[in-house]
Amino acid sequence: MVLVPQTCPCGTSKDYAECCGPVLAGQRAASTAEALMRSRYTAFVLGNDAYLAASWHSQARPDDASAPTGIDWRRLRIRDTQGGGPDDETGVVEFIAHFRTADGSRDFLHERSEFVRENGHWVYVSGDIL
Repeated sequence: MVLVPQTCPCGTSKDYAECCGPVLAGQRAASTAEALMRSRYTAFVLGNDAYLAASWHSQARPDDASAPTGIDWRRLRIRDTQGGGPDDETGVVEFIAHFRTADGSRDFLHERSEFVRENGHWVYVSGDIL
């Protein structure tokens, strides 16, 4: 059983039920590339592998789209966005995701991610590690 947080893990300070919760539950689509990035981060935090797979571009999705185990995701910081608005077809989001590993060491993932619309919905295509 996954515990649902009250405050959304994505860093907006909004309640989960008003932020990424409806997106992960399929009740609402992410309106921007940044919103999709935030919802994917939340899916990593919660271990929602089905959402991770569904939010990956169909031509780029790996065979195993599940969240890594042994990672405690701590904080997401959005550094930059290019495009990715409600009327755009493509977008780029640069982010830093801080985490702890099973042995307690701290680290971060700094990535510049590409997003596109597929069938009218934002999806993750790929990312460059920075």
